[in-house]
Amino acid sequence: MRIDDIKLRLGEDEARLKKIAEDKMRGHCGYLKILKKSLDARNKSDIRWVYSIEAEKKKPDEKPRELPQTKHPEKRIFVVGSGPAGLFCAIRLIGHGFRPVILERGETVEARVLRIKEFSENKVLDENSNVQFGEGGAGTFSDGKLNTQTKDPLNREVLETFIRFGAPQEIAYLNKPHVGSDRLREVLKNMRAYIQENGGKFLFETRFSDIRIRDQKVYAIDTVNVRTGEKNTFGADALVLAIGHSSRDTFCLLKDRGFALEARKFAVGVRIEHLQAKINLAQYSASHNLLPPADYKLVSHAGARTAFTFCMCPGGYVMPAASERGGVVTNGMSNYARDGINANSALLVQIEKEDYFNGDVLSGVEYQRKLEQSAYRAGGETYAAPIQRAEDFVGGRVSKHFGEVLPTYSAGTAMCDLNRIFPEYVSCSMKAALTDMDRRLKGFADPDALLTGVETRFSSPVRILRGESGECLQCGGVFPCGEGSGYSGGITSSAADGIGTAVKIFEKFA
Repeated sequence: MRIDDIKLRLGEDEARLKKIAEDKMRGHCGYLKILKKSLDARNKSDIRWVYSIEAEKKKPDEKPRELPQTKHPEKRIFVVGSGPAGLFCAIRLIGHGFRPVILERGETVEARVLRIKEFSENKVLDENSNVQFGEGGAGTFSDGKLNTQTKDPLNREVLETFIRFGAPQEIAYLNKPHVGSDRLREVLKNMRAYIQENGGKFLFETRFSDIRIRDQKVYAIDTVNVRTGEKNTFGADALVLAIGHSSRDTFCLLKDRGFALEARKFAVGVRIEHLQAKINLAQYSASHNLLPPADYKLVSHAGARTAFTFCMCPGGYVMPAASERGGVVTNGMSNYARDGINANSALLVQIEKEDYFNGDVLSGVEYQRKLEQSAYRAGGETYAAPIQRAEDFVGGRVSKHFGEVLPTYSAGTAMCDLNRIFPEYVSCSMKAALTDMDRRLKGFADPDALLTGVETRFSSPVRILRGESGECLQCGGVFPCGEGSGYSGGITSSAADGIGTAVKIFEKFA
């Protein structure tokens, strides 16, 4: 039986759930499963955990799921990108009996960590292996957040797959599940091992460079090794484009080859940092070691444009996320413990297609790039990020010093006036949002809060159009999926789209 709305006080033993279940069942509970766990902090003087559970007299029989097997395991399937969409697509393809090859322009997660450290310390940017590119995709250096607003039935499978490969069991029931960037690395290594042990293959540091089409379907692809320059051509029966939102060269290739692309709206802004202790105080009215680091999610319509927070990282760090030379990009990251001093979140303003579209489907890419290049110049052309206290941003003056909040951006910062980087409609909307959001979250517009710019990779500015079969409209066998193709946003929805794409491929080659 299912029992909802069970409330436990902070520090109360979860073993009490069994006693509550037995009282409801009026008998022995031999099996108990937590279905959902969330924090109710509406009454700050009586914050409680709220549970939904499944309770039975004995454990139900669970039969392992068996996927239908393809009759054509010899089909040559290439997956471009090893982010959530690409990896989950590959794992599901293996479940159906295929042996996919994953092309990843970046490095393994172990090598990638070192490459990012080198960039932070020595300002040496590798355009193929960085916070955006490499095993695990951009989500590897975020927070491993798995909450999503989509109602895709595959979301449950995504969580179960993460657990299967080493993610904490609690992500199955927490209201706001997260893996943490540190634990996510081990999950990725386990996924890689599984794919390789079951006939799949990874080609790291290998960039997809061209597609060959005959009779309106793919028959081969070209690749280039980003280290050696070695070029190869592979016969292909299917090509999955799980390229990520920063694969701008691939967007250009697809445009040149006549693929149907569509410009999309997106968002730009900054990372805002506060002391985590102050966010805890604002959300809980007290600091308590039994409470998790507090988060928030805010939307404001006070300015000319909608502004909102995104990818809030409790106890986190602002990451140097550039993937092109001569540009500065920010992103946020938290480890599993979320025990850093600062909280950070993107503070973004909606950019409509009308703001940038000049007839070129890739004009949104150029809009993003110009902001990144402006930030690079403002920071002294060293990959230092332009930074400003919130009070000074509102006042339109360069900050002279930091207050109680110190920056966590590891590649250096430079005091600048961010108003000079953004269009007026963006900076004015952010200013209005700061004041408006402060009414709902006390201290959000704290004078010492730090704004670090620029945050431009919220989503892909391009959609690769696909039909009901999951394939590109004018080329059979090419399956766009994930965030870079414009069909998802975040780890969970991207992974679900990857699974859905694998199902479409199975149906094609069943």
